[in-house]
Amino acid sequence: MSHDRAGATSPARASFDAESAEWVRTLRGPEPERQAAVARLHALLLRVAGKEVNRRGPRWGITGRELDDLSHQAAADALLAVTAKIGDFRGESRFTTWAYRFVVLEVSSKLGRHFWRNPPVPLESEEWERLPDRFGFDPARESEWRDLLAALRTAVEEKLTERQRRVFVALVLNGVPLDALTVELGTNRNAVYKTMFDARRKLRAALAAKGYVNDDMVRRP
Repeated sequence: MSHDRAGATSPARASFDAESAEWVRTLRGPEPERQAAVARLHALLLRVAGKEVNRRGPRWGITGRELDDLSHQAAADALLAVTAKIGDFRGESRFTTWAYRFVVLEVSSKLGRHFWRNPPVPLESEEWERLPDRFGFDPARESEWRDLLAALRTAVEEKLTERQRRVFVALVLNGVPLDALTVELGTNRNAVYKTMFDARRKLRAALAAKGYVNDDMVRRP
């Protein structure tokens, strides 16, 4: 049973907490009430964007005015998304929690695009020679891990699908940030996590077959 904006609430909205219900009502209400709610929401999203950018930005080499610009862009784009999709809000969480997800996604997307403006390494390259340093292999046991790396490289080339290989090489060998990779592949974090999980499982099985890891490691999720 649904009702119009003029008065009643639908069953889905009946479960909204009071604050969330007020956000939905004012954001879908008449002017100038709606504009005032939009301004309040933008201020909240900008604050969240600023915290997220300042926490993550320096690791990407972003500082100063560029951080501030990225925060404002993320907040503005998140505001557009929230107001356009407000009809999708079902009250499973507080409205502000739901809205904050949009701005975090916008920050991730913008950081990812920033990475590709001047990437330290092309996506198609394979930095195998950097792997020992990245994982802190003991130089005194070079003969052991050289054999392991050779087996791993063979498994990557022979056991993985093209997409699995691309994700593994980008994340593990080249150190491409996850957000940057999702932008380049046109996908999302969960899809990359799933691809990487499947790739690691295949590689563990291949290495176990050659005696480099034990069966318990292969069976472990």
